[in-house]
Amino acid sequence: MTDRFAAVAALVDRSRRALYEFVRRQRRAVGRDEAAEGTGMSRGLAAFHLDKLVDAGLLTARFEAPPDQPRGRGRTPKLYEPVTDGLALTIPERRYDLIAEILADAVAEDPRHADEVAMRVAYRRGHDLGAELRPDRATRTEVAAALARLGFEPQDDGADVRLHNCPFHALAGRHTQLICGLNHRFISGIVEGLDAAGVEARLAPRPDACCVELRCDPPASPPPHGRSR
Repeated sequence: MTDRFAAVAALVDRSRRALYEFVRRQRRAVGRDEAAEGTGMSRGLAAFHLDKLVDAGLLTARFEAPPDQPRGRGRTPKLYEPVTDGLALTIPERRYDLIAEILADAVAEDPRHADEVAMRVAYRRGHDLGAELRPDRATRTEVAAALARLGFEPQDDGADVRLHNCPFHALAGRHTQLICGLNHRFISGIVEGLDAAGVEARLAPRPDACCVELRCDPPASPPPHGRSR
């Protein structure tokens, strides 16, 4: 998952922004020599900034020899291409792309009952994500960390975990029942996929916040001093 804040920070540098824009305009893989010539900088400086753009998730890189280069002759050049996804940054974070993907998958699966299917798709997407991130033993901390990566801004108050940002804010205001339902199923899927014992996603609508919160079982009390179980 691309860190969009890191990507935007990378583009603040004029040289990196010029290289990124040059590579995007070519619509094909670009080598270091061509990028340097196209932006008027030295090859070494271009190589440095191109690799920084790769680290930021804005470009991809691979080594590929030209078709006319004999095998085993010369150094294989490094080529750069822009990532296929665009870059968008909103504060607080919004994830309308996620809702769009869920709804599109639901319509493709069963257009006559897309609203019902979307609930299953949302849960499945969340469950797959949670399973992918699952540590050996998931706790409320891992659940909160997963939701933080998605922009929910979780805050653990010691009893429950409240989510202070709704990544689907504008849509939730216009289609509250549908979007909040999808959000609840998605977060429930994450919790189940992480296999986090004692954590449950529940609908708890609040103004200017996420409609879901995590209800967590209290930690087990230690046995009295001097006594064993």
